[in-house]
Parts: sequence; structure tokens; C-alpha cells
Amino acid sequence: MPLELITIPCLEDNYAYVIANPQTREAALIDVPDAAPINAALAATDYMLTTVILTHHHWDHVDGLEQLENRATLTVIGAAADAHRLPKLDIAVAEGQRITICGEEAEVLDVSGHTVGHIALHFATSGFAFSADSLMAMGCGRLFEGTPAQMWESLQKLRGLPNDTIICSGHEYTDSNAKFAASIDPDNQQLLARIEDIKTARANGIPTVPSNLGLEIETNPFLRADDPSLQAALGLKGQSAVDVFTQIRAQKDNF
Repeated sequence: MPLELITIPCLEDNYAYVIANPQTREAALIDVPDAAPINAALAATDYMLTTVILTHHHWDHVDGLEQLENRATLTVIGAAADAHRLPKLDIAVAEGQRITICGEEAEVLDVSGHTVGHIALHFATSGFAFSADSLMAMGCGRLFEGTPAQMWESLQKLRGLPNDTIICSGHEYTDSNAKFAASIDPDNQQLLARIEDIKTARANGIPTVPSNLGLEIETNPFLRADDPSLQAALGLKGQSAVDVFTQIRAQKDNF
């Protein structure tokens, strides 16, 4: 039985995620931007939170940890490479490690770029990937610490997951990301159709994340640095994917 996914808006534009096992009633939380909405969302269910996974050390992904209900009983998981900057971890994990959460196995991916030591988790059975600020809906995180080559490698890892994977990213940035994508890829019909769906969703107060990986592959320019059609649109045909990605990221930073 697949895990249930609960998307929780936090702060101005963050998201936290709860995954829960409908049989055991065990729940896990991915990132803690703010405890209040998370505690409220859990209180509306009969799930018991047992585990917290921290994807990276930025304050808007960890600051709510100590205010969670039953904090003392929670197992906190995060990257060994980021342990010196994260709250105290009970379990430190690394690339390629498999851990069981809520009764389902998840694979740990190193998706450094936005930060060094950023991790993602892929739950193959349920079809979820928690990418936080690496792969985002219609975009990717700014490179605060890593290099373009690191981020491109990270995005390729995520792009290689099954197309029906649900990408659970950390922020509601989709509208601005979509405007940028359209500015460099204006003839992409799938992109234009997606933009209309985004406008409708936001007008009705509906989150645009999680998103579908297959749709990201077709419409997210940061996943398409090696696509000849996008390279041609940018006047960069034949250049290396890393160089094209670098240019796309630089343009977005100044958009």
C-alpha cells in the first residue's frame, strides 16, 4: 500500500511534507520550516509522527524542529556531510544509502548544488521524491554553495527517476519560474499549457507542488541543458550541458 502524502504550506512560500502509513498510522515529516502549521495538520489526523528528515541546513527548512509536538520522541535524519550545520541528528545518511521510513524503503541521493550536502529521498514504491531546493517545480535552487557542474549532476540523478515520480519540492516559486522558462523557451507548447494551469491553480489558492517529473522533463529548462532545441533557442547549440546550465542559471538569477 503506498504512503499517504500531505502537503503543508509554511511561512511565506515554503512547503513541508508528511508521509504516513495508512496501516500502521506512523508518519514522517520532511523539513520543518515552521512548527505551527505542521502540528495543526497532524492534529487533524490520527497519525503519529515518529521521524523527521532534514534535506539541508537552511533555516527555513529546520527552524521549526524544536517546537514540534512530541519533539523528544522524534528520530531526526539528515546528511552526514551536513551534520555539522544541522540540528543534532539521530541518524546520519549518505548517497546510495537505503533507509526504511514508515515501512517503506527510501534511497538517499546527494543533490548538492543549492548547498553542499543537500540530500533528496526517493520512495520508489509510493513514487515520491523529496527534492526540497534542488529540483523545484519549473526551476532549481540558487547555487549558494555548489558549482553548476554539481547541480547539473544532481538534476540528472533526479531526472533519471521514473517519469511518473511525484517531485515534492520546497517552495511555491512556480509562477516566477514559469515566467522565466517562457522567456527562454517561448515555442514550447507543453510549457505554455502548463503556465495556464499554474495561473488557474494560484488564482484558486491551490499549491502548484508537488509536480510530475515527466512534466518537469518537458517544461523545466534546468532539466534540459542538454536538449538541442533549448540550446538552439539560447544560441548555445553544441555547447556542453554544464555550460548551458550555467548560462540558464545566470539568466534566472538576473531575471
